[in-house]
Amino acid sequence: MRDPASNEAACRSIEAIWHIEAAKVIGRVARLVHDIGLAEEFAQDALVAALEHWPQTGVPDNPGAWLMTTAKRRALDHLRHTQRAASRAVDLGYELDFRHAVLSDDLREQVDAHLDDDIGDNLLRLIFTACHPALSPESRCALTLRVMGGLTTDEIARAYLKPEPTIAQRIVRAKRTLAAARVPFEVPRGTELMQRLASVLEVIYLIFNEGYAATGGADWMRPALSDEAVRLGRVLAGLLPEESEVLGLLALMEIQASRFPARVSPCGEPILLLDQDRTRWDRLLIRRGRDALHKAEALPGPLGPYALQAAIAACHARALSVEQTDWTRIAALYDALAQMAPSPVISLNRAVAVSMAFGPAAGLEIVDGLLNEPGLRHYHLLPSVRGDLLVRLNRHAEARTEFERAASLTQNARERALLLARASHCHDSDGAKPDQPGVHAPWR
Repeated sequence: MRDPASNEAACRSIEAIWHIEAAKVIGRVARLVHDIGLAEEFAQDALVAALEHWPQTGVPDNPGAWLMTTAKRRALDHLRHTQRAASRAVDLGYELDFRHAVLSDDLREQVDAHLDDDIGDNLLRLIFTACHPALSPESRCALTLRVMGGLTTDEIARAYLKPEPTIAQRIVRAKRTLAAARVPFEVPRGTELMQRLASVLEVIYLIFNEGYAATGGADWMRPALSDEAVRLGRVLAGLLPEESEVLGLLALMEIQASRFPARVSPCGEPILLLDQDRTRWDRLLIRRGRDALHKAEALPGPLGPYALQAAIAACHARALSVEQTDWTRIAALYDALAQMAPSPVISLNRAVAVSMAFGPAAGLEIVDGLLNEPGLRHYHLLPSVRGDLLVRLNRHAEARTEFERAASLTQNARERALLLARASHCHDSDGAKPDQPGVHAPWR
């Protein structure tokens, strides 16, 4: 009998292996059963079997293959006892009798060639199904993290600060929706591919942004979520290396993630972009991001919204200080982005860039034009940006009101404390000179 310490070490190894192999196993099994819910169930059966056997027998030499084989057997046993087995006999009948050695070696090779398609193809099918536009964005995020990231329902719930039953219900409903709509387990083609690809990229970026700047809770960032999004982006870029927007999104996330070491103080307090110690930025991630951006730029056609945002991030990454930042180019890139993908949030970001390039009055004019935008009515960064611009124009009393309003709108405790501190600073700074040192735009 193995000692408890060895069992615990084996369980940790299984958890790490599952995190790596889950998507591959679920993708392969979903190829057989054409149902993500069933595929995940059989993959989970394989995980339970591993937890039962590996602590006693040791982790096998090829744990991914062990999990894959076990999950396939569960799926094939299920198909054998359902009408699906008959309807898919042409595709699956040979493999159902594999263990009974009824097939010739040649036929076995043919069956394997048909079913054991390139693992990348199965992953593509899986991510396009999990991010189907029939699901709500919240459900897409939860299901994608579950099947592509190998995260448990509890981990996803903690990441989004939601009750575990809420997340579990979202995942269950997402699977039921896909099954009821008979969504095919396939990569769409033609125009539908680009429509679905946009949904996939949106989900990955939503996951990244929730990690980059958490919408609620006690922590400003949840890096584990962003790490998952970057990992998914790398998978997708490896599978679709000629898609400019896939590369653009990966570049954007890599460069943004490079700032993580400098975005919080040792006490967990937020540090805004213009106050960060840029020597702490991860140069490897910046290089990887810029490489992905260069690949996107080398492809034919204009850059899309993600690639343009990556180009903006690259401008910051190239600058060794705030003063060396090419704000004029950033403002021009935001102009192009606003024309290609107009939105109030992009216009707000453009206002910050314009204020840095051409002065706070120019930025404030843009922000004031957004005050009646319905989509920004409860967006805390609108009054936050406006407050900063008012500070730079030496209008401190008005700025204090804006920062207090921004603090009332945010759900994040760290960000609320930062905004209230800035409001208090405005009170202490009445009569100070414009553009005083240490008061920076709330660029994140």
